[in-house]
Amino acid sequence: MTDYKKHENSPYIGPKLSGLGTKLSWYARQKMFKSLMEMADITPEITVLDVGVTSDRRLDCNFFEKLYPYPHKLTAVGLEDASFLEQDYPGLTFVKTDGLRLPFPDKSFDLGVSFAVIEHVGSRDNQRAFIHELCRVSRTCFITTPNRWYPIEFHTALPLIHWLPHSWFRQILRWLGKEFWAKEANLNLLSEKNMLSLFPVDAKVRKKHFRLLGLISNLVFYIEN
Repeated sequence: MTDYKKHENSPYIGPKLSGLGTKLSWYARQKMFKSLMEMADITPEITVLDVGVTSDRRLDCNFFEKLYPYPHKLTAVGLEDASFLEQDYPGLTFVKTDGLRLPFPDKSFDLGVSFAVIEHVGSRDNQRAFIHELCRVSRTCFITTPNRWYPIEFHTALPLIHWLPHSWFRQILRWLGKEFWAKEANLNLLSEKNMLSLFPVDAKVRKKHFRLLGLISNLVFYIEN
């Protein structure tokens, strides 16, 4: 079963940005972090789980660890070896594990966060399981994902074709030589409607939109169990 893992001999799952693109990505992530700090009741004592850290060291990767002021209460989870985070942010705990099968008891954390990971865990059933698992181990959750209905698909930098039926979109990616992104296991975009259908039925969900050039580029969800 494929999760947000960076596969051997395959590209990094996030958009490959440089220069201005990286700066824009970093700016957007700072805005998401600010939104989290406003929506959640953050104190130095709450326990936090971040699911989806990576071994990539670029500016816009693992941005939550860069910005979060209380690493001694932070546990970071990923399928890649990101153990260097424990040295970079003293007090942080890194656990190499699958986000679909978290090795923690129910409600182990006050807050669980996941930034732009859910579109990489595979099928809708996997995406639902990912959300439910994060909700299981956390009292509250904060989840973000790119909006499928933004005119540019951020991973491929291609316009509009991701609005087509999924099978057509994937076939066009294969024709363009983007076999990695053509696989549902590596990229399965979500709309707001898709996301809202995946949460536990008894969860209280608050949503927020981030805009780029006036259009909704990213979806944010804050869940209270």
